[in-house]
Amino acid sequence: MLKILIPVDGSSYSERAVKQVLELADSGAKLAITLLNVQIPIASGHVRMFISQDEVNSYHQDEGLAALASSRALLEAAGVPYNYHIAVGRVAETIVRFAREGNIDKIVMGTHGRGGLLELLLGSVAHEVLKIATVPVLLVK
Repeated sequence: MLKILIPVDGSSYSERAVKQVLELADSGAKLAITLLNVQIPIASGHVRMFISQDEVNSYHQDEGLAALASSRALLEAAGVPYNYHIAVGRVAETIVRFAREGNIDKIVMGTHGRGGLLELLLGSVAHEVLKIATVPVLLVK
């Protein structure tokens, strides 16, 4: 069974990655699919004076579920089983660590995300994953 990790952020590029994996599933490939949403940590310091850790955790959970919703709907509509996780951290590093710790065989992800200006300033998550991943990475346009 091929273990596939699909990092998703709610963008149309994430949905395209899911659709690409669905094509593999339709071809009869035995797949174990995991969706992963990575939330960027909320700044500490003064912010923490006004927001409890439970509120921060709840926020990350809510945002993660919202970002996963369309990808989950695609897999459920196709009747394809999957797991999902929400993590908090630096996005590319968290994706690669999750793949390593989960013994993932392949990462399938969109070439772009919802990053916008943030992605321009910090560089492409997909590019960083390509540089540091130890498993094959399939980028979907």
